[in-house]
Amino acid sequence: MDKKLLLQENGNIQEVKEISIIEDSQKLKMILGSLSWKILSLLSKKEMYPLEIARQLGMHEQKIYYHIRKLAKAGAITVAREEKKKGATAKYYKTVSPAFGIEFPSGYNPIQNLCTLSIDRHLQDFFKEFIRDGVFDGKIVVGSPQPHGPFKTSARDGHYSAHLALFLGQLAKMPTEFAVKLDVDVKAEKEEKNNLILVGGPGTNLLTQEINEYLPIKFIMQSSDQGFLLGGLSSKKTMQIYTSDVSGLIAKIDNPWDKTKRIVVLAGNKAVGTKACVLALTNFWKTTLQKYKDKDTFAVVIQGFDLDGDGKVDSIEVSE
Repeated sequence: MDKKLLLQENGNIQEVKEISIIEDSQKLKMILGSLSWKILSLLSKKEMYPLEIARQLGMHEQKIYYHIRKLAKAGAITVAREEKKKGATAKYYKTVSPAFGIEFPSGYNPIQNLCTLSIDRHLQDFFKEFIRDGVFDGKIVVGSPQPHGPFKTSARDGHYSAHLALFLGQLAKMPTEFAVKLDVDVKAEKEEKNNLILVGGPGTNLLTQEINEYLPIKFIMQSSDQGFLLGGLSSKKTMQIYTSDVSGLIAKIDNPWDKTKRIVVLAGNKAVGTKACVLALTNFWKTTLQKYKDKDTFAVVIQGFDLDGDGKVDSIEVSE
């Protein structure tokens, strides 16, 4: 089955979900039976195993098994997971999409200003706290370009947030309030109790500096030629120090100023490391967020690379 996006207008909000297109009339027959449709309706809400479905529908288990096999053959459902139950293996099924439909080849009309991003559930989960009713809900915080903070540094990575903002524009509508703020203004106006996306390392962004102690992988707060170095436990439980200019950290944690809010950090050892982090979360988000789990604290070390030899970072690798 081909998968596409189904769009609807709900007031002033655009809502979208994935839809599987059925092109084979025989497969359509398998799905449209009354009992098959009841099973599909149940499996669209949650993963279930055949005996559980039989009990809920008040039917014989063998009859449910027969229809489960038909739906699986039609490609409408798939095994989500397996679990041991009383010495046997129970297969939990789910629908392959939250919607099914048939499509004829003609009838498309060109439209403008519609989101072109195929909205992946994993990506939606990562940014879900930052989107309320389809509108961006948070602040993108960049370091001040003027000397500031205890290290009197001037940020040179704030403009990378423009690339991030373009990416987020595919996920959410623009808020009425200005969404990008300098770190010094957030401090002065006491706006820390928001969902925050911090762009820049602890040397250039005061808020990154203040939350460093809460990060799963921390910056070593001693200035060096490589900036403020990243350090963390490796998979072998040994301390790993990342000294490259193009190293950086992407993290998502609870906001220590307000536990109901979240903070995303994109911070490099130096400005080019921050750029690598921005690229990792925009151009290469599938690789970057592969190990992200909803509600968990998340952190990965990013290494930037210049693959085409033009002196600019254009690719990344996830190290942690």
